[in-house]
Amino acid sequence: MAAATVPHLPLLRAGRPYRSLQTAVLRDIRTGEPVAEVSQATAGMISRDQLQAAENRRALERFTVAELVEISRRAAKIFAEETLPLGEGHVQSPDDYVRQLAATTGMPEALGRSNAAKIVHHLEDLEEVLGGLTRGLDLTTLDRGWAEQGGRTVSYLRLSDALGAVLPNNSPGVHTLWLPAVALKTPLVLKPGSTEPWTPWRVAQAFLAAGCPPQAFSLYPADHAAGSTVLQRCARSMVFGDKTTVERWAGNPAIEVHGPGWSKVLLGPDQAPRYAEHLDLLASSVASNGGRSCINASGVWTCSHGREMAQALAERLAQLEPRPLDDPQAQLAAFADPEIARRLSALLDSQLEEAGAEDLSAAVRGPERVAEVGGCTFLKPTVVWCEREDHTLIGAEYGFPFVTVVEVGADELFDRLGPTLVGSVVSDDPDFRRRAVTAGAIDRLNLGAIPTQQLAWDQPHEGSLFDHLFRQRSFQAASA
Repeated sequence: MAAATVPHLPLLRAGRPYRSLQTAVLRDIRTGEPVAEVSQATAGMISRDQLQAAENRRALERFTVAELVEISRRAAKIFAEETLPLGEGHVQSPDDYVRQLAATTGMPEALGRSNAAKIVHHLEDLEEVLGGLTRGLDLTTLDRGWAEQGGRTVSYLRLSDALGAVLPNNSPGVHTLWLPAVALKTPLVLKPGSTEPWTPWRVAQAFLAAGCPPQAFSLYPADHAAGSTVLQRCARSMVFGDKTTVERWAGNPAIEVHGPGWSKVLLGPDQAPRYAEHLDLLASSVASNGGRSCINASGVWTCSHGREMAQALAERLAQLEPRPLDDPQAQLAAFADPEIARRLSALLDSQLEEAGAEDLSAAVRGPERVAEVGGCTFLKPTVVWCEREDHTLIGAEYGFPFVTVVEVGADELFDRLGPTLVGSVVSDDPDFRRRAVTAGAIDRLNLGAIPTQQLAWDQPHEGSLFDHLFRQRSFQAASA
């Protein structure tokens, strides 16, 4: 692609395109060729723009929730099917979107399409999603300000004029978490991932084409400092990041933090001996979506047969081989920065030097974990059997199909579990299931043979967006 043909993605300032003097170039991770030039926002610009946040919100409040839900449905179809503006003088088809996403993030085109389908499904079924987030609230309550429901008067107070979000690069599917904000009459202030402006840009363009007021979308590609400004200037925000990010913002009620999931599959005493029947569930929980998501299992905790289970899982996951990003069968994501992949593999090897853990995948795939295919760098799936229940690698989470298998007695498993975003509990044992239901460490509980990545869209994920944006208040009105 010649430099002259590279599209320029401007900022969106309350929906208005703005070309910044400061820019960054997105490059194809396979060739190094430019894919796009992207305007960069400054912290001062974001701060100034947020002085208009209340005015932007009022533009959305002119619509009813039902009207905004219908706009969201139209946006779903446009996102999936239409060619949309891509900056100045360029356009983007759905196929262009998938190719550009792959080029800069390493997400295979096949996985890009499946993630796009998640976004479309979420927008098409937004009314059901909102029903789950609000626990069945009559949504006209947000239009009128109060309503009679279940024999009592309810009213909700808005906590922010905008929802800020510092977004990741790992997977487009995570963007479903902020999509309901528009129907909740809350403008979005988005700082996209450094290599993945494609999804928030295309979502915004689809909404604008569907008739959404432009004030609903502000899009600020920026550095980390300016991203922090988004979190500080919006009264309610969400941030995606690694463990360091979580630790920095944890405990701040104004910021919903989405970090490592430490999701797990737990096999009870009755199902552990039958682990062969559950290999498909285990493999998909670990490797679905390239193993990039916080809902991918990074741990398998079993009451027995641990080593045999780990060996069988290693053999199953070894069938996933790196493929070029445009291969329809590609299921492993490449690393945008090859050096990160190499450093991560070296870190793993150093952690494996600690006694009590063994990389069982090495005997199946060969000693080399790093692979280069189609101009991209991959890490092959890795299954580690941990004999020691306190090994350093238990609780590790990496951005590729990596999992530790550990054997823990049924009586102590839930007491030792640690933070678990998704826990898929495979057991028919009544006592084991009862302990799972009461386990405070598990955020999303899948009771039964349900893969960790299988989500119900009408359920909260690391908190409810509605509860983050609104709180119920006392309300009385005198009779007319």
